[in-house]
Amino acid sequence: MTDQRTTSKFASSGLGLLLTLLLVACATATPYQPNIPGQKVSGGYSEEYLGENRYRVRFSGNTLTSRDTVEGYLLYRAAELTIQNGYDWFSMTDHTTERDRRTYVEPFPRYSPWYGPGYRYWRPHWNYYRGGVWNSWHPYGGDPFWAYNLDVRTVERFEAEAEIIMHKGSKPANETRAFDARQVISDLGPTIKWPES
Repeated sequence: MTDQRTTSKFASSGLGLLLTLLLVACATATPYQPNIPGQKVSGGYSEEYLGENRYRVRFSGNTLTSRDTVEGYLLYRAAELTIQNGYDWFSMTDHTTERDRRTYVEPFPRYSPWYGPGYRYWRPHWNYYRGGVWNSWHPYGGDPFWAYNLDVRTVERFEAEAEIIMHKGSKPANETRAFDARQVISDLGPTIKWPES
């Protein structure tokens, strides 16, 4: 009997730990990672080869990833590609950031039991003491303390995309859309959040 209780305790603890880890994974902004379906945290970078020194680079963030982070990670990936392909600097010919914004309206999860059709309008009510006076707490009395409110949430998700052209030599000083790849990696490197292993 003791072994069965111990096994049951360990199974419950293991299930609780698993659920906690799943919640933590869901509550994490997209790290700097390739965008591969089925990852622990959704989103990441991808690129498309367009020609000898041209790429289209994308970074998709999840709903916890800010616009600044998405654009910074896009810039970092463009710099990495530039160096990996033997170039020194890159220019952006096209850059867009898209925002996907959705609003969800759901009933607020308050006490709403269902005991069957014979008890359709039965709800418990209580009296409570507040401000030196006894008050009634009842779902049908219109008391705002019991009101059936709505939960309204707005969720945003950002995706940035740019077409880059890579070059060798020194970056021109007067080019506003030109970036020194090594300088970008040096500047943004400390801000990059890598995936947890």
